[in-house]
Amino acid sequence: MTSARTAVNRTVLAGAGLALLTGGTYLAAARAPIADRLPHGWPAPATDAVLLDSGTLADLRAQGWWTPAVITAGVLATVLLGWWLLRQLHPRRRTRLPLAVPRGDLRTRALEDVIAERAMSINGISRCRARLYVRRRRLHLHLHLHLHLHLRIWLDTGTAPDTVIEQLTALSSEAAPAAAPYEIDTLLRINHVTHRVQHVR
Repeated sequence: MTSARTAVNRTVLAGAGLALLTGGTYLAAARAPIADRLPHGWPAPATDAVLLDSGTLADLRAQGWWTPAVITAGVLATVLLGWWLLRQLHPRRRTRLPLAVPRGDLRTRALEDVIAERAMSINGISRCRARLYVRRRRLHLHLHLHLHLHLRIWLDTGTAPDTVIEQLTALSSEAAPAAAPYEIDTLLRINHVTHRVQHVR
């Protein structure tokens, strides 16, 4: 996740939490044990107080601006929530990570393509799909980015996994310097190519 997306998520959560905390504090102040300990002159609600009673709600609905305001707020909330949801669904494809070299950055999509191409050049591998996922790890009060490489390969018929694992391990080790200063963990999944048998009717 990018820092901007993280900031938006935290802002939304903080706003919702603050609204709930304010309403809960207001209602909790109506209890006698708490109301007795409030400072002198502190605005405290009545014992049976609610945030919005039926009478107040009826008065608001009678206002001419109530219906347009509710519709506008609903549309804006729907658009904002939809935009926020779409932002959560497509975070990885645009990931750029600053590298150790000056004015250098790493596009995870480009590194995925290179790794997949190198893997398919190994004898016995017919297909490969590489995916890089960025994870945040907190170590000693510092936030570090960690890369997880999910490597899925399809072997040709008759190819044993042991014949390609060593070369794939070397490929993962070669990709580590390209992503410095970030560390890469590799998860390997091996499949065999299946051929459909034609049925004669």
